Parts: sequence; structure tokens; C-alpha cells
Amino acid sequence: MTKQSIVLITAAVVLAGVYVAFFTDWFVKPQIQILPQIRPPQRGTRVLPGDVPVYPVTFAFDRQYRFTEIKVVAVDDEKTNKYPHAVWHMISDSNSVPTKALLYGTKLRGMKPKVPRADPDQLEPGVSYKLYLTAGKAVGEVKFQTHEIVKPSTQ
Repeated sequence: MTKQSIVLITAAVVLAGVYVAFFTDWFVKPQIQILPQIRPPQRGTRVLPGDVPVYPVTFAFDRQYRFTEIKVVAVDDEKTNKYPHAVWHMISDSNSVPTKALLYGTKLRGMKPKVPRADPDQLEPGVSYKLYLTAGKAVGEVKFQTHEIVKPSTQ
């Protein structure tokens, strides 16, 4: 092999590496697109005494995912604590069902609370939260907040 062919092969390998690094998704984790939405409450929604009733939050996704982990933490708690308290934390115990949308705090088939028998905490109005999702290699996160339910005034 001549010196010129070694230089050409090296240049081709470097250019191929640059192309793969900058123009392909080989080294990028797939991102889950999340759309949080505040919905009107359903009739018969129960609120525990002492809790402030808030609008339910739903999350829609760009396609169906089999989630392996769902976690919601308060943004302020995350800023000040290395291990923030998760207000809702679900993990897959075997094979979760494909999901295109979910409602905060609902149970999903194939998933269970990370802490056994733990219920999701009630969301507080005006508090910023962050949802973290994992579905295999795909990950996603989004900030959201809900508001106190406004009862119509009777005049």
C-alpha cells in the first residue's frame, strides 16, 4: 500500500465519521414528544378533605409507547434536592400496554408504583411539575402545572 492510498483511506474514514456524527441519529436517544393538557374534571371526581381541587392533567404523545418508567417531580424540589420526592412514580413490571395518552395518577396495565401500594400525590395549584418518561431507549420530559378548579359564581 502506498502512502497516498493510506491518506485517502484515512480521509474517507474521518469523513464517514463526521457524517455519522452530524447527519444521522445513531448516537442520539429518541425523544418522546409530550403535550400536557388541562382538562375539565369528570363528574363524580372525588377530592380528599383538605385538598384543593385542581383541573386534571392529561399527556398526549406523538405515537404509542410501551413505557418502562413514568415519574413526576416538583420543579422546586428538584432544584434543591439531589433526590427529589416523586409525586407519581410508575415502573413496568413486565410488559406495559402501548399508550398514546394518559391521565395523571391513573393506573396503567403492565405498570406498578415504584413504592409498593403507593398512591400518586394530589397535584397542587400553581406548582410547576416535571414529567419524565422512559420507553426503552426513548426518553422525554416536559414541565406542566395545573390550576385550582374555579366554581361558577351563583348570582
